[in-house]
Amino acid sequence: MVIQYETSFGNCKHLGATIEDGGVNFAVWCPMASAMELLLFKDVDDINPTVIELSTRDYRSSYYWHVFVHGVKDGQLYGWRVKELVKHTPGFLFDPQKVLIDPYARRIVFPKNYNRTYGCYVGSNLNFCAKSVVIDINKYDWEDDTSPHIPLSSNVIYEMHVAGFTKDKTCKIDEKIRGTYRGVIEKIPHLVDLGINAVELLPVFQFDKNDALPGKKNYWGYSPMSFFAIHADYSSNQDIYGPLDEFRDMVKAFHKAGIEVFLDVVYNHTSEGDHQGPMYCFKGFDNPSYYILDENHRYKNYAGCGNTINASNPMVKRLINDSLHFWAEDMHIDGFRFDLACILSRASNGEPLSDPPTTLAIDSDYKLADTKLIAEPWDAGGLYQVGRMAGAKWREWNGQFRDDLRCFLRGDNNMINKFVNRILGSPDIYHSDKSDPQKSVNFVTCHDGFTLWDLVSYNQKHNLANGEQNRDGNDANFSSNYGVEGETTDAKINKLRLRQAKNFMLLNLFAMGTPMILMGDEILRTQHGNNNAYCQDNELSYLKWQITPMQREMYNFTKSLLSYRVSRGRMTFKSMYSLADAIKENRVIWHGVEPDKPDWSDTSHSIGMTVYSDSHNAYYYMFVNAYWEGLHIKIPNVPKSPHQKWLRVVDTSLPPPEDVHADAKALPEIGHFYYIQSRSILVLVAPCE
Repeated sequence: MVIQYETSFGNCKHLGATIEDGGVNFAVWCPMASAMELLLFKDVDDINPTVIELSTRDYRSSYYWHVFVHGVKDGQLYGWRVKELVKHTPGFLFDPQKVLIDPYARRIVFPKNYNRTYGCYVGSNLNFCAKSVVIDINKYDWEDDTSPHIPLSSNVIYEMHVAGFTKDKTCKIDEKIRGTYRGVIEKIPHLVDLGINAVELLPVFQFDKNDALPGKKNYWGYSPMSFFAIHADYSSNQDIYGPLDEFRDMVKAFHKAGIEVFLDVVYNHTSEGDHQGPMYCFKGFDNPSYYILDENHRYKNYAGCGNTINASNPMVKRLINDSLHFWAEDMHIDGFRFDLACILSRASNGEPLSDPPTTLAIDSDYKLADTKLIAEPWDAGGLYQVGRMAGAKWREWNGQFRDDLRCFLRGDNNMINKFVNRILGSPDIYHSDKSDPQKSVNFVTCHDGFTLWDLVSYNQKHNLANGEQNRDGNDANFSSNYGVEGETTDAKINKLRLRQAKNFMLLNLFAMGTPMILMGDEILRTQHGNNNAYCQDNELSYLKWQITPMQREMYNFTKSLLSYRVSRGRMTFKSMYSLADAIKENRVIWHGVEPDKPDWSDTSHSIGMTVYSDSHNAYYYMFVNAYWEGLHIKIPNVPKSPHQKWLRVVDTSLPPPEDVHADAKALPEIGHFYYIQSRSILVLVAPCE
């Protein structure tokens, strides 16, 4: 039986479905429509919805359509259809039978027989379509939740996949909550023990897991269907409010543990794809406004995923800002990492803009004043803006840091000057007189590419399992296998690989800027050479919780480094943060194998430095040997205290517990001469009296 509802004209003060006294106001942008239909479903599998026709000017205000439906409550399922056009214009896709989800929907549900392919053809998708849900977003008790408000200079970011963090069978939690937001809550103590104070979650916008090659599933989630709705598959509770509440429980638990929550947000494309992709939302409402089209009205593909969001369009700009406000205000998110952020700097014709309205609007948005903004400053169309993102507040993933550290530690020539610039906060990129050192978000690995262990175990990518004949994924990995491709039982090679992994971790945490660690690098997680595991929703991508002694060694090493970096205790002279602080104060003396004689030649593979920190009243000495042979080095005197002894904090060539000394252990005294092993890093400290 079709239910009849009383309606009135409504308003467009708020887009989406807004609960008001006596019912719900529905509002949507669709400038070219002359008639619209609102469909109200009894349940997720309903194929005979109530249809409310909107065809008079009373239901339209300029570009917006709206209606107030009396008696409707939260939990109501709905969709839209564009029934008639004012006129047919080039680029506008019109299909009066297509059920469209609301671009502002806070929740999306799928029928048992959901099939995206029915959106690819002209005709009805009613039997197979996703539905939007009316949500009362205030129907949650945040208790006394507040952000930890950690300074960016003190953040250590852990990039993680919500499901992959706990989905493996080795994760000793209730099987029902593995791979869910609630499962993450159970494993927060791991991150606290490690020393992490910020997590960066791979996409949690509702995405289409079927947006992948036949037989594959989209695992990473860079395939958004909505910029507001939460991804429901990551919830152990599938009730209407289940995913929302479980996600908010997770955020609240992170905050109680002193950990900030950042989201990896995808505002550069959607899973509607190109001309062969489905129409389920944006294409049907206003294709030329939402997407960048060429002169033939075909999709420009700067995202590498079929379409590109037209971020400079005023309506799309508003959509993005409204989405950010929702996640920051209603979901208590502390920061955002913008995937392929350069796309936000492109004009409606795809050309780069010098003063892009969207990135500048986000940068200056007072509602986001306390929210951290991190850009991936490039896109798949070749636009590369590292050091040039518009807006003073933006921080950037520093791809040059990743590549130059990889090349230097691998032993490439012509790298010494680049390496030094990277650990000094990349002043050649960020111009230190105009930027603070935290402009650079430093990383060696991320979800897109090799894991840390694979970086030191493979010369080439191994992506055959993805079904694209190994054509996908980056070919420029700047990696090395050190003698054998992939896993080996050769103890000598494994020892060298572990040492290099420690070197990468140390330099990432030591360098000026904000460090980011990839999930599992602390325990040498491997993807067996796959550097593009976007479709591998299986054990290849999951974090393994049963680890070997070598993995435990890496974990303890990383934990000790992090305890030094974020230490605020009375023995602050041991803090790795103070070492970075000393470099920030720009008091650096450079050394080679002899004090005060650095080798800046093209064939140099080693460098030493002495730095002093006023705030911690300590000197530090570090020597990085990326050479494939050991070196006899002479340690410089402690400045102003030539008779004072240096104390060793780190030597990555030594076995544990000598590789890194925790606060509770006495530091070994070091004389004037030291033999540093090949591919090793030495760190010394001298607290001033």
